[in-house]
Amino acid sequence: MTTSTCVNNVRKVNLATFFCLYIAQFIPSTFITTAMQVTMRQANYGLATIGLLHLVHIPWIVKFLWSPMVDRYCARMSNYKHFILCMEAIYALSILCIGFFDISKDFYFIFVLVFISMFASATQDIATDGLAVRAFGKGDHSAVNSMQSMGRYAGAFLGSGIFIVMLEKYGWNVVFPMLGLLALLMVLPLQVNRHIRIEERSQKHRAKLIDFVWFFSRKEILPHVAFLLLYFMGIIGIISNVRPYMVDLGYDMKEIGVWFGMVGTATSFFMAWVGHVMIKRVGMYKARRIVAMMIVTTPLYFLMLTFTQPVLPLLVGGLLLVKTCHAFASIVVYTSAMDCVREGREGTDFTVQVVVVHISSTLISLIAGGVGEWLDYRGLYIIELCIAVVSFVYVMRVFKPNTVVAKW
Repeated sequence: MTTSTCVNNVRKVNLATFFCLYIAQFIPSTFITTAMQVTMRQANYGLATIGLLHLVHIPWIVKFLWSPMVDRYCARMSNYKHFILCMEAIYALSILCIGFFDISKDFYFIFVLVFISMFASATQDIATDGLAVRAFGKGDHSAVNSMQSMGRYAGAFLGSGIFIVMLEKYGWNVVFPMLGLLALLMVLPLQVNRHIRIEERSQKHRAKLIDFVWFFSRKEILPHVAFLLLYFMGIIGIISNVRPYMVDLGYDMKEIGVWFGMVGTATSFFMAWVGHVMIKRVGMYKARRIVAMMIVTTPLYFLMLTFTQPVLPLLVGGLLLVKTCHAFASIVVYTSAMDCVREGREGTDFTVQVVVVHISSTLISLIAGGVGEWLDYRGLYIIELCIAVVSFVYVMRVFKPNTVVAKW
């Protein structure tokens, strides 16, 4: 076996290891969100109480606050393995324990356990992202980000699909312990993988408590932050309202689940890898422009649908387009984010950028609902088209060839 073949095999094993780490985060979290909402409603909980479930996602929104401490502790490979295993054990144990409670009687205990599991998962994600940055060179950042996206989409497919079906058949007390054990098993490949290598850090680059603030202190990073805020905006409003749109077109829950949930998610899973291949072939500079143009075509396509009664093939074409754009945009954005981290603050800097994207996406999703109700879907798609055009012009104007971050 040649040296290049050995190196390539090691690379594949390392990528598969990170795929397992990312899928471990998303299967239980998507299942918990879906299963608890359905089960609580069946147990006659009010919508206001069910709405409290969204509070369990707070650790994922504010995890940048403790990300410098994670970076500071994880100096060596052994630190990463130990830390990720501990967080995953807490995560898995919390999920496993949920299965021994009755949601109709023990809601607050279950809520606390879910919150603990989300905190552990968010903290593990900081370490995983930091390790990913350090374990792969810039040429492989798109590959490891495709593993992150594919793990997210596979987790969503299994967690909100397969395991929900299993819940109905086997019950709460069986499925939750299975999820806990699965989450713990997914971290084992990292523990036995001896091929992942990281370089030692300089002591002068150790993370400090408020390093997440200093990320924004670099003048050259500000155009990049604007890019993070803008890039998804042209499609997020469409994604957040596409299921109500399908309901208004006369599609039932099963049809929406099949076409948007299963076919759409499977498309995103596949396109996450295609996005990495595209970046490797044409480079980040061209890929960023190509995807920005594709995002422009998405609201334009849905706008055209509002002038007719869309038949199923036309609607499915729109779903595949928006899912493809979201997968491509995810790879472009998160690869760009990895390229902008500072030594010693890898997890902190990447986490800060992810939070910026999440806050932007959440705000657009909230606003899009009101805009859709006020101006109807056609008005929403026109606004999304304008935002996508602004984003495309911004990318064309700001980013130059062979630069890591945007420059004017």
